[in-house]
Amino acid sequence: MEENNKEKLIKEYVEYAKSNGIQLNPDARVVEGIVGGLLKNEEKYGKRYCPCRRVSGNQEEDLKKICPCYYHKGEIEKDGRCFCGLFVK
Repeated sequence: MEENNKEKLIKEYVEYAKSNGIQLNPDARVVEGIVGGLLKNEEKYGKRYCPCRRVSGNQEEDLKKICPCYYHKGEIEKDGRCFCGLFVK
């Protein structure tokens, strides 16, 4: 079941990336690790918080950390990738 969830989520992020002029990281191991972290956070917190960002418990602040997070576009523009490396230019 978890593999199906991973595959489904990866497909969603591929589509998101295409529609936003970016790409999913070409390293499948990196993508699978991050997606696994997203699914664990969803199970634990009820939302797909980026595994690279600490959940504070402040709902308003934490909303910005739901993947794709508020910060990813600026990070990709500046660094060529988002902080966790799920999305790249």
